[in-house]
Amino acid sequence: MRAEDIIIAPIITEKSSGDIQDGKYTFEVNKKATKIQIANAVEKLFEVKVLKVNTITVKGKEKRMGAHSGMTADWKKAIVTIDTNLTDKTYLGKGGKEVKVSKKYKDSIDEFMGA
Repeated sequence: MRAEDIIIAPIITEKSSGDIQDGKYTFEVNKKATKIQIANAVEKLFEVKVLKVNTITVKGKEKRMGAHSGMTADWKKAIVTIDTNLTDKTYLGKGGKEVKVSKKYKDSIDEFMGA
């Protein structure tokens, strides 16, 4: 599955807008997507470092139009936590030398609110 097929749309509610300060973004995702696929898609599309992905399957509701009743479709919601404190990582390489790794990630998703 491509990254564009996994992330369907952002979910903008009062609660999800408040969670943006904590680095949590909410998306409607493909029902068959796994947490790993969702994390990789968000990292690819928005160039951020994903720390955690929580998913919820939202069940459809019963709707009526006159005498006819039916159900709305089930859908999947993902709450993605990104790394907002980007720091350079250091580790010991060959010969005991310190090696510094700095990835170029963003600390927020600018396109989320239409900016």
